[in-house]
Amino acid sequence: MESIRFIHTADLHLGSPFIGMRDLQKEQWQKLKDSTLEAFDRLINYALKTKPDFVLIVGDIYDGEDRNIRAQARFQKGMQQLANQKIPVIMCYGNHDHLSGNWTRFELPENVHAFDDTVSQFKLATASGPVTFTGFSYGKRHISESMVKQYPVAQNQEYHIGLLHGSLEGDSTHAVYAPFKKEQLLSKQYDYWALGHIHKRQELANEPAIVYPGNIQGRHRKETGVKGFYEVTLSKATTQLAFIPTSVVQFDRVAVSAKGIVHMNELIEACQDKLSLFTQGAGAAIIELVFTELDQESFQLLAEIPESELLEMLRESIAEMEWFVWIQTIQLQPVEQDSELSPIGATLIETIESWEIDNWKAILKDLYRHPKSSRFLEAVDDQTVGELQLATAQKIRRRMQAGE
Repeated sequence: MESIRFIHTADLHLGSPFIGMRDLQKEQWQKLKDSTLEAFDRLINYALKTKPDFVLIVGDIYDGEDRNIRAQARFQKGMQQLANQKIPVIMCYGNHDHLSGNWTRFELPENVHAFDDTVSQFKLATASGPVTFTGFSYGKRHISESMVKQYPVAQNQEYHIGLLHGSLEGDSTHAVYAPFKKEQLLSKQYDYWALGHIHKRQELANEPAIVYPGNIQGRHRKETGVKGFYEVTLSKATTQLAFIPTSVVQFDRVAVSAKGIVHMNELIEACQDKLSLFTQGAGAAIIELVFTELDQESFQLLAEIPESELLEMLRESIAEMEWFVWIQTIQLQPVEQDSELSPIGATLIETIESWEIDNWKAILKDLYRHPKSSRFLEAVDDQTVGELQLATAQKIRRRMQAGE
């Protein structure tokens, strides 16, 4: 059989509200707010230019079950553009845009096949022969059962592709929905598994390919790096994956060496140079600035300035850069020698660094149970704990140096 070529994308999250972003200027906020829509436009334009055999969209097209009306209009327009070029789309809905939500209806063109809430198959005729797709959409927000058990085993030599919006068992980076084991997918003898739900690009297997493309636009500081989709060339012998970037605003961490710095103007210049170089490759960005190689003198320089003032000053110093870049937070890498740290400060840091996830959950339980604040908080996982430990230790170092 001849090879087929298609686009595999997932987790568009059109209409994402970008909760938690503060202090952005009006134009910067508008660019961030529109970033998921613009990233989607980049995907559509690529498909129109390259004309793949079909496009796969594996869940969470919209950010919420109410399906933001502006996002729906943009998606319908994109589907119609593909229809005009006779490019089929096979898609399913995920936990964010499940079928039980309430939304204003848009009719999608006939080139789009959307799976319903039961596992079913759809066959598409291509120039290289028929392709059978198996998948389902979320009928409700929470699906805890293993849906892959309902996927039939491939029975012939046609191309078979599985669409599954779910979690690999044991992966707690996202809420665990429709869990599966890699061995279960392999047992179905499909030629390609198009996954969604996890926002980080991952290739769980090569033969056959089991792939998460990640999302097309980062939405917060934990979704760092370039985002996009895969262009897949599939034959019975090989699978070729080409990553196509779509990020409009990139979330990332940028390290700036403070080695030998004793004056604030030196620090500002170092930040300007590093961020100018970074944005040449990344474009617009929202970053966590990390000062590294701190010695006692450079740490003291930074520790003497209130964190809010330091942040404001650095933001102003890069305001005229060619690309929009926003410093969201500042981190100080721990000083190599804590000889200047008071004994009580050292004890506090040592205690906090010994806490496990359960300790943090117990400490934060009242905040996470609050009816208003809890909806804006991220899950307490290993990465969150690491960030909390680092931020807390830095505050202690800043405020409890010897003699204070």
